[in-house]
Amino acid sequence: MDIHQILKDTFGYTQFRDKQEQIINHVLDDKDALVIMPTGGGKSMCYQIPALVNPGLTVVISPLIALMNDQVSALRELDVEADALHSNIDSNFVSEIYNDIESGHLKMLYVSPEKILSENFLHFLKNQKISLFAIDEAHCVSVWGNDFRPEYVKLAQLKEHFPEVPTIALTATADNATQADISKQLKLNDPTHFVSSFERKNINTAAKSGIKRIEQIFNFLLPRENEAGIVYCLSRKSTESVASKLQARGFKAEAYHAGLDAAKRKQVQDDFQNDILNIVCATIAFGMGIDKPNIRWVIHYNMPKNIEGYYQEIGRGGRDGNYANALLFYSWGDYLNLQKFIDDSEATQQFKAVQRAKLQRMWEFATANSCRTNLVLNYFGEYKHTKCNHCDNCINPQELFDGTRYAQMALSGIIRTHQHVGINLLIDILRGSSKQEVRQGNYDKIKTFGVGREVPFIHWKHYITQMINQGIIAIDFTDYSRLKITPLSQNVLQGKTKIELAKFVSPEERKKPIIQKIKFDDSDADVVLLDKLKQWRRAKANKMNAPAFVILHDKSLRQIASVLPDSEMKLLSIEGIGKAKMTKYGKEILELVASHSTNS
Repeated sequence: MDIHQILKDTFGYTQFRDKQEQIINHVLDDKDALVIMPTGGGKSMCYQIPALVNPGLTVVISPLIALMNDQVSALRELDVEADALHSNIDSNFVSEIYNDIESGHLKMLYVSPEKILSENFLHFLKNQKISLFAIDEAHCVSVWGNDFRPEYVKLAQLKEHFPEVPTIALTATADNATQADISKQLKLNDPTHFVSSFERKNINTAAKSGIKRIEQIFNFLLPRENEAGIVYCLSRKSTESVASKLQARGFKAEAYHAGLDAAKRKQVQDDFQNDILNIVCATIAFGMGIDKPNIRWVIHYNMPKNIEGYYQEIGRGGRDGNYANALLFYSWGDYLNLQKFIDDSEATQQFKAVQRAKLQRMWEFATANSCRTNLVLNYFGEYKHTKCNHCDNCINPQELFDGTRYAQMALSGIIRTHQHVGINLLIDILRGSSKQEVRQGNYDKIKTFGVGREVPFIHWKHYITQMINQGIIAIDFTDYSRLKITPLSQNVLQGKTKIELAKFVSPEERKKPIIQKIKFDDSDADVVLLDKLKQWRRAKANKMNAPAFVILHDKSLRQIASVLPDSEMKLLSIEGIGKAKMTKYGKEILELVASHSTNS
């Protein structure tokens, strides 16, 4: 079978994206592959099309039940024979699945790592025709990855039991060290690494200091009231608190975390998938199980523990190719909490060291004054120097200067006052103030008294706040908010680390940020027809008890509302509509369009 014909007839697309065709042909040549492709980049098609070309069964190993179920639902909608075996499958259906495998009826089977390595199931598979193993979320096999799972390491046994069956390992985020470790741990046979660009040009990224976060979120959401989005929080308590505050402001928001019962979690996830609920405030438990195309924004209420996790989570936004926004809040308190999680864990010292290093890189990303996209691309080994023009630092660049001397003044003042002063008193000392509090502490006698008198008070406050955000100074809230040095301070004092600071700009001088968004051009879409199409899709989804996007993506509906197709040929030209969708829904869509056109 021709892969281009399958692409159009089954999936409804006319051309492959990025490296998809190259990867598919490589796998069809029975060669192992490691695929690094950002969330929403089309990883699944890299094994789904080979599954339809090759005789036999393709086995997909996935860590999450929700993800398996979404993939199977979507494939069945395309008339692809797919199923999943996991703990939530009714025992009455398990034997049917086994029969479908033995008869050759089933083309794709989704299983967990634990299931595929069970002795009985391995014995069963050895008597079947297996054409391909696809290992999704492959970063879970590596201690260098952002979600290490010991059960994934055991997947290396597949090469021992099935040495002739090719394996494709896939992940959305893996730096160079993780990529090498994945190939090693899974015992891939001379795999080719296919690394797609990590740049998500349709996502505007921004990071802000975590001061009055909830108020900043309200301001962010005002022009986005009806858009779907996720707020990621560090704790269960925070998810409930943020959701409650959003509900009080009239937003359709719910909390989601592992502490909720299974029925409640399913309800929240289903309501979000079906556009009944706009906002989910979640811990990372909500992460890999979501496959919703029209998420327009992602907020991190707290700083994530590493860049891999952050980048995978913001990749939940804009999966339909349209614009999305990612807003990150951060504070030194976030950093210290995450560091404590690492230190208090029962992990090995090697693992802790790796995670500390990754946390440090995440902090550098959050406090960066230069292009955020380039920082991420460099982290993943994709080097780029030109500005991205879709992060806050490129859209609204700050004027930077070498602030190392100011940082050394501030640190010296903190040390000479025995870490016993707060930010305002430190500034008074640096500026040589004659205030009573300065004289009472004999701070007018120390060497740093007056060394920064030429810098206005409000400027000093701006600079020291940046130093705190960069982690070279800490605020000790348990000691009357006094300033302390940190492990990073010494290198600054010794001149080994350069500190860049943004110049102070008064509110009157501050330019209004230029917000650049990449949008799908739907200016010609008939909004009334688009609403009717969405209502029709909702009814279909409810009847099937499936997410709305499984029927058709928003992008397809907007194209229909723009093109107003009056024939099957024109409807087939819509992206996302192939022969299967045409057979199922073509007549109804054409009748709906015709009826609307007649009555308009």
